[in-house]
Amino acid sequence: MEKLGSELIVDEIFMRLPAKAIGRFKCLSKFFRDELSNNNFEITHSRRIITSLQKKLLSLKDNTIVVDNIVGGNLQADTSKTIISPSNVHPSYLRVLASFRGLILICNERMFCELILWNPTTRRYKILADDYFDRNFERNASTGGMYFDDSNDLKVLHIKRYRNVLTARVYSRRRESWRKINSCNVSNYASTYYSWSPAIYSGRIIYFMVSNYWFPPGERHMVAFDVVSENFSTIPFPEALDLNPWQGHFLSIEMKLHVIVVGRSKNLYADLFKFEDDAWVKA
Repeated sequence: MEKLGSELIVDEIFMRLPAKAIGRFKCLSKFFRDELSNNNFEITHSRRIITSLQKKLLSLKDNTIVVDNIVGGNLQADTSKTIISPSNVHPSYLRVLASFRGLILICNERMFCELILWNPTTRRYKILADDYFDRNFERNASTGGMYFDDSNDLKVLHIKRYRNVLTARVYSRRRESWRKINSCNVSNYASTYYSWSPAIYSGRIIYFMVSNYWFPPGERHMVAFDVVSENFSTIPFPEALDLNPWQGHFLSIEMKLHVIVVGRSKNLYADLFKFEDDAWVKA
């Protein structure tokens, strides 16, 4: 009965607490430390917290990393906190590749694009690098995304470009190993003229924006990675994005891919589009 009571505390009380509080309760007993540290608890807790009205906004500035609270869609005043980066790496060397359920995938460009999986709330991090990242390195030439597979294993997709060649690999947190994706059939976007955006995960697909502002100017594409089949494909942009200049930003709303477009023709404008049934509709 004592164990049953402890399990109820974990499932019904601790599961609703913020991550920072959970870290303090790990010292109560060996049972709580083990229960609050296992992968199943972390996964379930992250999925519950993601539905909370309170979110975090993380900003990498020139010399600091700042976290602000967002409650009910509004940025809260006087809540800014400066936090320390993983391994005390200077923020100017860090580049965010993706965010997913409270985790941040960042690239340390001081160390040959060393990949770091980081939880800014708990301050815990894990370096994912192996000898694959110690060579063939170009600055600002990689991106990535994260997702859970059907067995609740956290996976990290990493795409890098080197000398006009794209390589895609997937990391398994459970196995702590990398494997190459052989179906990277988007090598026509490997030129240095193309810029790849950070990823967004929506509906079992990881999406990237790929832009070429040189030849021809304003060329844009969206690349999709199906996490089940592990195949790459492309989807078109909304027709409204034919105007220049513009900025596009991904959103995932109710597991549907959205893009908010800010551009200028005669006046500044902003439009929200939803991708549904293989077509873009204005939301």
